[in-house]
Amino acid sequence: MGALSETLTQFLIPVAALVGIGFALLQWFLVSRVKVSSHDSSNGYKAKLIEADEQEEGVDNIEVSIKCAEIQHAISLGATSFLYTEYKYLGIFMGVFAVIIFLFLGSVKGFSTKSEPCTYNQGNTCKPALANAAFSTIAFLLGALTSVLSGFLGMKIATYANARTTLEARRGVGKAFIIAFRSGAVMGFLLAANGLLVLYVSINLFKLYYGDDWEGLYESITGYGLGGSSMALFGRVGGGIYTKAADVGADLVGKVEKNIPEDDPRNPAVIADNVGDNVGDIAGMGSDLFGSYAESSCAALFVASISSFGIDHDFTAMSYPLIISSMGIVVCLITTLFATDMFEIKSVSEIEPSLKRQLVISTVLMTAGIAIVSFLALPSEFTLFDFGTEKLVKNWHLFFCVAIGLWAGLVIGYVTEYYTSNAYSPVQDVADSCRTGAATNVIFGLALGYKSVIIPIFAIATSIYVSFRLAAMYGIAMAALGMLSTIATGLAIDAYGPISDNAGGIAEMAGMSHSIRERTDALDAAGNTTAAIGKGFAIGSAALVSLALFGAYVSRAGIKSVDVLAPKVFIGLIVGAMLPYWFSAMTMKSVGSAALKMVEEVRRQFNSIPGLMEGTTKPDYANCVKISTDASLREMIPPGALVMLTPLIAGTLFGVETLAGVLAGSLVSGVQVAISASNTGGAWDNAKKYIEAGASEHAKSLGPKGSDCHKAAVIGDTIGDPLKDTSGPSLNILIKLMAVESLVFAPFFAAHGGLLFKLL
Repeated sequence: MGALSETLTQFLIPVAALVGIGFALLQWFLVSRVKVSSHDSSNGYKAKLIEADEQEEGVDNIEVSIKCAEIQHAISLGATSFLYTEYKYLGIFMGVFAVIIFLFLGSVKGFSTKSEPCTYNQGNTCKPALANAAFSTIAFLLGALTSVLSGFLGMKIATYANARTTLEARRGVGKAFIIAFRSGAVMGFLLAANGLLVLYVSINLFKLYYGDDWEGLYESITGYGLGGSSMALFGRVGGGIYTKAADVGADLVGKVEKNIPEDDPRNPAVIADNVGDNVGDIAGMGSDLFGSYAESSCAALFVASISSFGIDHDFTAMSYPLIISSMGIVVCLITTLFATDMFEIKSVSEIEPSLKRQLVISTVLMTAGIAIVSFLALPSEFTLFDFGTEKLVKNWHLFFCVAIGLWAGLVIGYVTEYYTSNAYSPVQDVADSCRTGAATNVIFGLALGYKSVIIPIFAIATSIYVSFRLAAMYGIAMAALGMLSTIATGLAIDAYGPISDNAGGIAEMAGMSHSIRERTDALDAAGNTTAAIGKGFAIGSAALVSLALFGAYVSRAGIKSVDVLAPKVFIGLIVGAMLPYWFSAMTMKSVGSAALKMVEEVRRQFNSIPGLMEGTTKPDYANCVKISTDASLREMIPPGALVMLTPLIAGTLFGVETLAGVLAGSLVSGVQVAISASNTGGAWDNAKKYIEAGASEHAKSLGPKGSDCHKAAVIGDTIGDPLKDTSGPSLNILIKLMAVESLVFAPFFAAHGGLLFKLL
């Protein structure tokens, strides 16, 4: 037994989660102290006029703040109404899929209510298969609701904070940075704490029924990860199509054809573009990272439950993944204070180092935290299930597993930053290639994306090898959880980007001075890089999570070994490797067709509304919002169906071995495509911003805005948008979701799968 008693464990986990929620609410309160004038009572109170320390030259403060409040209200309204509509569709899907889970798993033993002999703990009796079906369904619904809540709360705080960041930018770049970062932290801590709390409460409630049958208890808990990821898939794809349709439409007509600045209020697609940042990059990303967290926890818990932890009923050791996450919340809380309270940002050049410092501080502190948890929560020696054999493991082995995942995450983050930040040569080379037009820009960008895959893959491969050697599949699940243990900080850095982007848009639309726009642009450029780092973390952790889930699936489906040369496995492997390409084709075509409608609508308004170009009349923003909403809701269904139905069809018709091949193939090819797509898009975006900012002699020689070089960069950025914000980030959900779905349905596939091969 470890040094921590069961009573203390039962106390510490919920306390850490509640501390996280309390800290998030404190950050929200601090953000809310920046007042925005508004006649908008949607928040339930009448906000007072802006209390600015300094008058902005030549602009009446009250007028500007009223304008900011109006724009903020329009963005918030657009984002909320889109999410409500999306969640209505998802509610129907949740109900249907919950019934499928219940029927498939219930039919494993013909809906019998008799107790069964346990699968792993021979000689003992476990609860009936029908109970597993019912509890897996409940866990699925809990995971789905928590995922939806994570996305929705993130969107609410982001739309609440965007105008406040703009108004604070008048007092200096440091003040604006703190508001944007605090708002991101609200989302990060709410998500990490809610995910942990719901999982902890679910385990304790399920235990009331399952009692000593921990094998059945933790098998049914895997439904929680499935619920989280299935909502994330639709949120990411739907939000990604929405934001990119608006962005591409706004850029192509506004910047390239009409030569007007980004976020110019004359552009009809500008509100839809800003709404899209919130529903795609905030709500979609929140659900995505929650899904990763839920799945890595479920994979670790399932593998542990069939090892000595579960058989000996050692609750503290069993809860090791949850204690790691609790420690993560405490570490991230301390780390956040470094950005908001200990160091004040005085100049633009300090923004990016401050955000990167967050990653390093959280990783170093968390390494110490993992050591403490590993020696207190785990017995000094124990055995783990390793594909039918027992593996003897020491507690310091698990310390290394979690730590290597954590540090691999940092390596992936820094490599991503190197390839996507315009402070380094790769992006500057891409910007330089715009001299000869859009074609060379595209060639350089694609090459950069492919090259950026190399080091992250070596980092993932190293962590897989070391953690598997030390602690089998449980080690890999814990490495994934290590990468996600600082999720609150990662999300704060990530959510900061779209909030800054919106703040810049509001500054432009409200007609604020050039100096304010420069400050918000600087915040946004740093946010672009950090968003790319967030995507790197999400993809890296997805690779580890999927492998851990794959191992759990192989164990649960009773497969002794996966032989690549067996025809059944190989056909699965090659089809699985194709799926990320099919999925990317669907999502990119969806963005393309939605963007086409948006371009036509923006052109129509410029051509048919008199006085629009002169700024004397307002464009019809609502029509563009409607185009994005309709397109994304319609187009998110086919890619989502592809991912959700593939494991069901492969497992039922072709059996467990072919499905194992499909999972391995999709994991191997999905990670490569996802990293290169995300980094290519990020590099093109920052190459464009590098030319626009004109901060160095080299950048000035390529500019200014509106030059041929700049137009070539805008075209590259437009191609990169669906890669970095729709296809790339959704692929990591594809590989995780198929793996967790296969694990949940494994008992059914093992009992009734392979219908085609049985007939032939």
